[in-house]
Amino acid sequence: MRRAALLCLFCLTICACALLLGLNGCGSGPATFTTSPTPATIKHVVIIFQENRTPDNLFHDQTLINNGADIASSGQAGNNTITLASTPLGIDYDLSHAHAAFLDMYDGGKMDGANNIPISCAKGATGCPPPNPQYLYVQQSDVQPYFDMAEQYTFGDRMFQTNEGPSFPAHQFIISGTSAPATGSTSFIADNATGVQNASQQTGCLAPPTEYVYTITATGSETTTIYPCADHLTLLDELDTKGITWRYYTPSAGLLWTGPNAIEHLCGPNVPPPNATACTSSDWINNVILNETQVLTDIASSNLPQVSWVIPNGTSSDHAGSTSTTEGPSWVASIVNAIGTSPYWNDTAIIVTWDDWGGWYDHVPPPKVISDGTSWGSGYVYGFRVPLIVISAYAKAHYISHTDHDFGSILKFVEETFSLPSLGYADANALDDLSDCFDLTQTPLTFQTINAPLDASHFLNDKRPKTAPDDD
Repeated sequence: MRRAALLCLFCLTICACALLLGLNGCGSGPATFTTSPTPATIKHVVIIFQENRTPDNLFHDQTLINNGADIASSGQAGNNTITLASTPLGIDYDLSHAHAAFLDMYDGGKMDGANNIPISCAKGATGCPPPNPQYLYVQQSDVQPYFDMAEQYTFGDRMFQTNEGPSFPAHQFIISGTSAPATGSTSFIADNATGVQNASQQTGCLAPPTEYVYTITATGSETTTIYPCADHLTLLDELDTKGITWRYYTPSAGLLWTGPNAIEHLCGPNVPPPNATACTSSDWINNVILNETQVLTDIASSNLPQVSWVIPNGTSSDHAGSTSTTEGPSWVASIVNAIGTSPYWNDTAIIVTWDDWGGWYDHVPPPKVISDGTSWGSGYVYGFRVPLIVISAYAKAHYISHTDHDFGSILKFVEETFSLPSLGYADANALDDLSDCFDLTQTPLTFQTINAPLDASHFLNDKRPKTAPDDD
């Protein structure tokens, strides 16, 4: 009954959502594309969602650059040009990636204000921050597995996060195409939750009563706060309705990275928020897997669902702020290798992207959303570039995609692959549907193992406590 009511309410409010996201009116239907819908060749989609990097920061790969990838070697700080310097993947400081930091770096479209982004040093850090801490790129030796994947398959240098802020709303967009507090809302959740200590570990519908999150309107007003528990239709609901299997693999129930915990009907809190202590819905119990490494055993046991979201542990996330956060390239490679050496290889699309820009300099301004001919210059769509790698037997090999993509493109791709209706959110107004990343008529690519310092056994046997984004 709960889902049926949401579907009914969704239908009544689709026009408002369409207008909010810049569609051409209620009668126009979903956005149209010049490309053809994805045929049934792809039967599994795996979305790997890493943390807080830009192409200029993470993919300073000379091979990609020589092949035409748009990666900068210098950046602007006001009128000054700063040469990007090399840094390890694991560092002892973090950069703000709140919506205010977006506005600092964006600077009205000039992309010259990253030097104004605040820095926070880890406890016990020495010599922190280094010179020009926002203007760095990760040294190749730490991210070679990423380079190998991007060089062999499709690398997107025009992938934009669909929100202008940090992880909490980004993880709402990747499962539903919005961070709206409710169906029909004309605002978005804009930032990470705050108001309590360690909010990164206890957010969503399980947050304590004193926790709150700021919302933002389409015109950029960010003055209202709400409890960080939303409710609206998601792609997970559409998968359920169509009988498409899915799982959301994540290290912990309460993390701000765990998208379903902030959607009330997906969580099914044991008591009404803000006093809930556990999620109890059937979707949560059956499909939200509180052990991210189970994706590896599910692949090995031929139990991979048709659609998967894979959320990393803190040490495997690429998140800045700790010198121990270095295992992301190996973590992603372990999943890719598991699929590549299994029967799933010939019918699976692996989409690797990062949830937000993390405060790092990037030189490409995001596209502006046009609604009724007026630019949403300060609205909550779109954010900065994040990296994109598309890996599949049918991905274009050695290909640089210069087509604009966003998180809505991923949702659109899933909808087309499994013949699902549009949610009417970012999927309906997606910049594209990832079609240019695939050649579904090509001879399937033969998988080649991605070499990495750590293999799947490391992650399966790791007994260390799971870490949250900002753990020391």
